[in-house]
Amino acid sequence: MTEQQETYRDHISTVDASGKRIWLFPRQPEGRFYRWRTWMSFGLLAILFGMPFIKVNGEPFMLFNVIERKFILFSVVFTPQDLHLFALAMITFMVFIVLFTVVFGRLFCGWVCPQTIFMEMVFRKIEYWIEGNPNQQRKLKRAPWTTDKLIKKGSKHAIFFVIAVLIANTFLSYIIGVEAVFQIISEPIAQHVTGFIAMLIFSFAFYFVFARMREQVCIAICPYGRLQGVLLDENSIVVAYDQVRGEPRSKLKGKKTKAKNPVESIQSMVGSASTDQTPVAAPTPEVAKVGDCIDCNLCVQVCPTGIDIRNGTQLECVNCTACIDACDAIMDKIEKPRGLIRYDSLKGIEEGKRNLFNNRVKAYSVILALLVGLQFFLFSNRTEVEALILRTPGMLYEEVEDGKIRNLYNYQIINKTGKVIEDLSFSLSHESAVIKTVGHVPDAQKQAISEGALFIEIKKDQLKSRVTELQVEIFAGDKKLDEVTVSFLKN
Repeated sequence: MTEQQETYRDHISTVDASGKRIWLFPRQPEGRFYRWRTWMSFGLLAILFGMPFIKVNGEPFMLFNVIERKFILFSVVFTPQDLHLFALAMITFMVFIVLFTVVFGRLFCGWVCPQTIFMEMVFRKIEYWIEGNPNQQRKLKRAPWTTDKLIKKGSKHAIFFVIAVLIANTFLSYIIGVEAVFQIISEPIAQHVTGFIAMLIFSFAFYFVFARMREQVCIAICPYGRLQGVLLDENSIVVAYDQVRGEPRSKLKGKKTKAKNPVESIQSMVGSASTDQTPVAAPTPEVAKVGDCIDCNLCVQVCPTGIDIRNGTQLECVNCTACIDACDAIMDKIEKPRGLIRYDSLKGIEEGKRNLFNNRVKAYSVILALLVGLQFFLFSNRTEVEALILRTPGMLYEEVEDGKIRNLYNYQIINKTGKVIEDLSFSLSHESAVIKTVGHVPDAQKQAISEGALFIEIKKDQLKSRVTELQVEIFAGDKKLDEVTVSFLKN
């Protein structure tokens, strides 16, 4: 019996017994969750397409230029020297995702994930508008190629490709900047062959994902779905079917039709057949319990990944809440309370109580708090200008006039800001030490590295050991930018 009930675990809902893909035609959801998701999606899409145009001090608000190893997060520039900060930020983000999934399941996928937003709130809406409801879409798919079918299919895929090009250009704007994208679009292709090819590749990739792959991205490609299987437990809040209240299922036979009470039927039969005045004890058969689920199958019809949520939490579920809206609408019609499918945990359904802040959540919370604290400490001590001063390789010290020892150093001044820093100078904490730069100290160009060389001279009788640690301070005018420790050698 168990094997028969759990045959769904032997295969995914979008593949038949022969291994051929089953194309899904989900119904368009309706309800409060779908409205909330729609408005939230519009807001997130506005942020996604508008962010590349936001500038702070002439620099993008967000930029992920992996080609030049330049990253800007919330107008803060990260250079290769800040790699440890960026890596720590990614680790912190991953721990947050883990903690969020442990508590709220795959909520991110249904409400925030770009794949879900574009697929359900953009491409499917266009499909409903052009091809109609799921039945009309199935009929059109099976129909022979006519002028009407050619117009509908052609216009749909043309719009799909235009949107894919727009997404690809936006994606590239986060990598190379919006100005570079406009140059690729407006200038001759011969001047930007690499950029044009990249734009085409991304455009066709996005078109293929949303026109053909669709839910397969969530089911078979996205690694987050795999993480769900090891992170969820009986206390995680997910979109769940209340099997305690809903089972066993029964078909609705009409709102006004009432089943006859078996006890009353037996008593009437016994009373009419007996001539003895002595009361006859009627048998009391157990009345079968009927659940609230009427097996209308709407929760399956609206599911964008084709699963039956009544089988329990599954890998393919993206917590999009479409099944909640569909079930709530049916419960309203049959005058039953909403929430047969709802956000809840397995323990909340079976025992009527939730335990969100369990030991595992506490452990992840402590780790996340420590990472956030460390991130905050490192950010607060991060300088906008970083200097690097090293002794010139292969060069020994030399003795000069007046009994002085001289060492040669190479310096790099890394400007992480979006402005040029002028009037740079060096200062030493050692009272008898003197700095002599080789040539003029160049200005620190914005988000660039300025290089040069300098000599440090100290009187020989002031050196107490073979190696002396010196503190070199870097100034821009009267403003101290950074401080570097260098080693001064003598014989």
